[in-house]
Amino acid sequence: MSSIDASTTRDSGKTAPESGHPPPPPLVNFFGVDFALRLLLFASTISALIVMVTSKQTKLIPTSLSPPFPAYVSRAAKFNHSPAFIYTVAALAVTCFYSIITIFTSAFVISNPFPSTKMLFNMILFDALMAGIMASATGATGGVAYIGLKGNSHVNWNKICNVYDKFCRHIGASALVSLIASIILVILVIVSSYSLYRRS
Repeated sequence: MSSIDASTTRDSGKTAPESGHPPPPPLVNFFGVDFALRLLLFASTISALIVMVTSKQTKLIPTSLSPPFPAYVSRAAKFNHSPAFIYTVAALAVTCFYSIITIFTSAFVISNPFPSTKMLFNMILFDALMAGIMASATGATGGVAYIGLKGNSHVNWNKICNVYDKFCRHIGASALVSLIASIILVILVIVSSYSLYRRS
């Protein structure tokens, strides 16, 4: 009888929890993913910015003038000739600077695995703001680039990419990389929102 009681005591000691509450589940976070995405954001914005500001091409354009007037005139295409491109350069510069700041913030979050909810909320807020700015800049650049590529016969806007091919390639590449930066910012909003949700 005593051996049965001892065995029951041992079994109950094995199955009984040490405290009255079950252990909390481990927190799942994506702080490492957040840090890597912010590095990609910096790389994409600085690349798009450099490509955009170096978009310059000069061509000799034929004229319909008769001598003694010149048969060709020199015309240059630059990014600062379009307000949409100027806005994109400004948006890329701001987002690039923002990515540098948040890289250090993300590194701090990695070193401190239990960041405050206020910090996570602020990161979500500013990431969403930057995503909106980059999306609008990308849309503006894409619209002007499409007109340059295809033209618009309804308003007699001629295409220019058949003449300024190098310039258009720069603008198209910058718009594509800007779109990638916008997508990265949207992913960052999702990642930060999930981290905040896990903390609640």
